[in-house]
Amino acid sequence: MGTTHEQFNVGGMSCSFCAESIKKAYSRTDGVEDVDVSLAHEEVLVEYDNDLLSEVEVKDTLRDLGYTIRDPDKAKRYEQQQAELADGKRRLLLAGGASIVVAALMGWMILVMGRFESSSLVMDLVTLGLALGTMFGSGRYIKEKAYQSLRRGIFNQHVLLEAGAFAGLLGGLLGLFVFPGFPTVHFFAVSVFITTYHILSEYTSLIVRTRASQAVQGLLDLQPDTARRVSDDGDVEEVPVDDLDIGDRVRVKPGENIPVDGEVVEGESTVDESVATGESIPEEKTGGDTVIGGSVNETGALLIEVTATGEDAFLNQIAREIEEARAMKPGIIQLADRVLKYFVPGVLTIAGLSFLFWVVAPLAWGAAPNVQRGAFAALAVLVLGYPCALGMATPLALIRGGGKAANRGILMRSGDAFQIFPDVDHIVLDKTGTITVGEPAVSEVVAFGADEVDVLTTAASAEAFSEHPLAIRL
Repeated sequence: MGTTHEQFNVGGMSCSFCAESIKKAYSRTDGVEDVDVSLAHEEVLVEYDNDLLSEVEVKDTLRDLGYTIRDPDKAKRYEQQQAELADGKRRLLLAGGASIVVAALMGWMILVMGRFESSSLVMDLVTLGLALGTMFGSGRYIKEKAYQSLRRGIFNQHVLLEAGAFAGLLGGLLGLFVFPGFPTVHFFAVSVFITTYHILSEYTSLIVRTRASQAVQGLLDLQPDTARRVSDDGDVEEVPVDDLDIGDRVRVKPGENIPVDGEVVEGESTVDESVATGESIPEEKTGGDTVIGGSVNETGALLIEVTATGEDAFLNQIAREIEEARAMKPGIIQLADRVLKYFVPGVLTIAGLSFLFWVVAPLAWGAAPNVQRGAFAALAVLVLGYPCALGMATPLALIRGGGKAANRGILMRSGDAFQIFPDVDHIVLDKTGTITVGEPAVSEVVAFGADEVDVLTTAASAEAFSEHPLAIRL
């Protein structure tokens, strides 16, 4: 018994607030010695004393906060991500529909009826129903997260959102039952709008992270799942790539992706290595030459001896460096994280002081307390102070940027690179630098004493049966 490390892939994180909430929850749990949360990787690494905590209790802390623990198997994890996307889309459609109806009712009341205050009990009740349906239907999971955070003394974006939503609901109920002529519809509308915005922000965050993960997965998909392993006796057996060891020999036929990093033992061929080098012209490979897993064998059969497997393979190294770059925190994110620690308590305090000011201050000049204006002031602070955009914008920009760069064959080795790029005026490449689209193409045809079409037709006829990489482009 002693210290144990557990790593979990977590679903439901949308911004830096989520990562900070998980850190705070574990830091306040007896037995937890250290915790590291990566929003980009959607991973949580927990170090704890297994004499005081069990693995189930460590997992329950995440689940109590409203987050899910995904299956470690990559295929099942992908299925869970797709299920989360479907649930998020369903919530967004329901909440978005309610927001459109509420906005239409407000527009009708202001533009057609010419009134700001509520004038119809039916309209008040309809917006109340939409507010309750959005808050306790589509947005119920947010309340569960807010409750679990408050129970641990954590003030995060869920707490602030629910403070604004319930403030709107309370203001609407005061107008419905206590203050005649109160803008009831507008207060109920606040509950609908900010709940919908939060659902939208989380759904957007999930889409961005899923697509960025798919970009990295696309690199790994270049490597086949199986390979033809050749024994010392010459027998050929098809095995999973993960079962290959250094020193094994594999046979690769023309047109197939090379399954592993290795060295050519037998055969000659041209290999398209643009996935790694950007070179548009395939490389000639013969005995003793190295090849990269994921590249394409084009013209001849090769016998290759495995030189690297698993995490040491080239494509896996690229994928790991991309994910590490996404997880690194440049200065702008570190600054945002420091601000967010004090942001929610500050907003809640200012909102409370705003309400108290309009209730107490009028007494100083002999006027009655202005509860309506105080409610408006507090609600405005809560709504305008909603922080999810602050905690979500920069991390998602880095995650999305890293994914799009990977799609274009650009490896971002540092999160600081994103922050520095806007200040770059010149790029200098050495003589080996290669900037291409990864495949050759005919850019211009110049014919002397003949028609261009005839020249192309003759060239295409002569090379119709050629396997040369340039011939097949004509």
